[in-house]
Amino acid sequence: MIVKQIIFIVFALVAFGLFGYTVRTILSRFKLTKPKDHFDRSGNLGERISTTLLVAFGQSKMFKRPVAGILHALVWWGFLVITIGTGEMILDGFLGTERILGFLGGFYDFVTASGEIFAGIIIVSCVIFLFRRYVTKPSRFTAREMKPKSRMDATFILSMILLLMLSLLGMNLGYVELNQMHEDFVGFYPISQALTAITASWSESSLHLLEQTNWWIHIGLVLTFLNILPYSKHFHVFMAVPNVFFSRLTPAGQLHNMPEITKEVRSFMDLDPPSDTPEEESEVKRFGVKDVEDITWKNLMDSYTCTECGRCTSSCPANITGKLLSPRKLYIDMRARMTEKAPHLIENAQYSDEKALVGDWITEEELWACTTCGACMEECPVDIEHVPFIVDMRRYLVLEESKAPESLNIMFNNIQNNGAPWAMSSSARFEWAEGLEIPTVADLAANNEVPEVLFWVGCAGSFDDRYKRVTRAFAQILIETNTKFAVLGMEESCTGDPARRAGNEMVFQMQALMNIQTLNAYGIKKIVTACPHCFNTLKNEYPELGGNYEVIHHSTYLQELIDGGKVRISGGGEFKGKKITFHDSCYLGRANDIYEAPRNVLEKLDADLVEMKRCKTKGLCCGAGGGQMFKDAEPGNREVNIERTEEALATGAEVIAAACPFCMTMMSDGVKHFEQEEKVKVYDLAEIVVMSKG
Repeated sequence: MIVKQIIFIVFALVAFGLFGYTVRTILSRFKLTKPKDHFDRSGNLGERISTTLLVAFGQSKMFKRPVAGILHALVWWGFLVITIGTGEMILDGFLGTERILGFLGGFYDFVTASGEIFAGIIIVSCVIFLFRRYVTKPSRFTAREMKPKSRMDATFILSMILLLMLSLLGMNLGYVELNQMHEDFVGFYPISQALTAITASWSESSLHLLEQTNWWIHIGLVLTFLNILPYSKHFHVFMAVPNVFFSRLTPAGQLHNMPEITKEVRSFMDLDPPSDTPEEESEVKRFGVKDVEDITWKNLMDSYTCTECGRCTSSCPANITGKLLSPRKLYIDMRARMTEKAPHLIENAQYSDEKALVGDWITEEELWACTTCGACMEECPVDIEHVPFIVDMRRYLVLEESKAPESLNIMFNNIQNNGAPWAMSSSARFEWAEGLEIPTVADLAANNEVPEVLFWVGCAGSFDDRYKRVTRAFAQILIETNTKFAVLGMEESCTGDPARRAGNEMVFQMQALMNIQTLNAYGIKKIVTACPHCFNTLKNEYPELGGNYEVIHHSTYLQELIDGGKVRISGGGEFKGKKITFHDSCYLGRANDIYEAPRNVLEKLDADLVEMKRCKTKGLCCGAGGGQMFKDAEPGNREVNIERTEEALATGAEVIAAACPFCMTMMSDGVKHFEQEEKVKVYDLAEIVVMSKG
């Protein structure tokens, strides 16, 4: 026993030493990143713990794809249980004991029995996983960014896990045969005991050899596995739990602020810095992300946590329609670039190899294809934050290199000069209200009044001919329900959302601070808007700049009016008996978790509400977000709105309901593409309510 103990101690110390060296190397790379992250990563401890238990340990997001999700969850839970047995083996190896935790009695029986059952489940799961990789071959496993190395990595790790489980069962089988008749026999081994018929005729020496050989194979694989994982995509075994724990708890649609831009804009606008905004202690080296020195520690943690499962990429509307963007690839590239550059940066902080993450690893075409829909983040089982990272790289291109597509530069200029993404005069912003008695906030202020609700019309609602009808419909509802509301009229200006999503933080903050000045001057407390993009920006992003308001999307407001009996829908009007499908706006749904309000409104109709194949959290983007509304799409197999409209038409619906001006435009264009304008109509919720009232 003493020889075995010495050999094990030497082997274990070498293994732990190598692992410690690897961990130290990885930690040194974190020191190269920005020490301060964009979001609060330490507050709300209770919520963080519950999120970690649900997402990391409970594997809740894995179940979005039930079969693979259940199998993966079982493997993970098995790993957690079997780790207890692994810890016992390490103690036995150091102390020269055998099954030292046996004194735990019934708990030990539970651990050993569940460990065996999970070992069997893991063996079956690994065989299925290998079958999928080499026989059924899901497209996300064979995408262009998946190099042979990734496939070999997966195969090697799965093979090691198989051997680990087989050696565990082999070790237990030998132990059971040798010791089950002895008084010091501990544990319960349902699978091994069922297999004893195989070894019933074996000699004691053969059984001892079976047990000891498999003990060494198992513990040797464990310690080898420990040192391979940090160099594998399976490092997520260690990183998933902390990554989920440090995930942001703010709404998914919120982008982070850039304090250095705030300082410049406030200075330019001759505004005093807000008292709660600390002065930057050091000069900002670069706006946005160009290379790995510009990323935050959480960005790097995301890259080490990425399992390369491809769920993000397979749900990305850009990738689905054949465009170059793959959210998964961004983190593969980040990890590879850090591995390449970190050793040189550690020796010399000024090192440059004339290459960069943006440009040499991640192309501009990839970055501009993103619609910022958030499908990647919704699908990621370990809470990686793709969209803020993409926007940070866009910020670098726009603010440092002036490399935005020309159409976006035109949009930026229009917002700066006209307060709208289009070349429309602000004097025309209130023309939609012609013939309606709509008060402006200025009108009320003249009489020392403040509206109970400010109706934020938005640029599309003010200038787009089709969406003006939606604006008038919603205003009509407000009038008929005696809501004390007003609009800003010509004082309203773009929230800056399209500029921010396209990387122009300067234009966004100028717009935001100007609007906040106006809203605060009038004492506005409550805002309702029909645009999810305006809703998200006003609600989630203005507070950081001093604009704190209660912001409601018109779908929620309509539901409240109907539930309160202020709006009565009688029989559904011309929608009676018709099939209606609702298209989820990304900035209403995934960004702000509003799915039921619009459906609750539609369910009041005497109509047949049918869902598209991809709906709610899985809903496919219309293709207009992230500045795409104002630029040509990147090359691909087809346009995103065509993909989405085809899915809507497949439901057989006669009406496509929307709750977003961009979605309405894209879905209407899709219906025209399929020449279905006479059969299928696209309406906003407000229009449907007006057309359905008795």
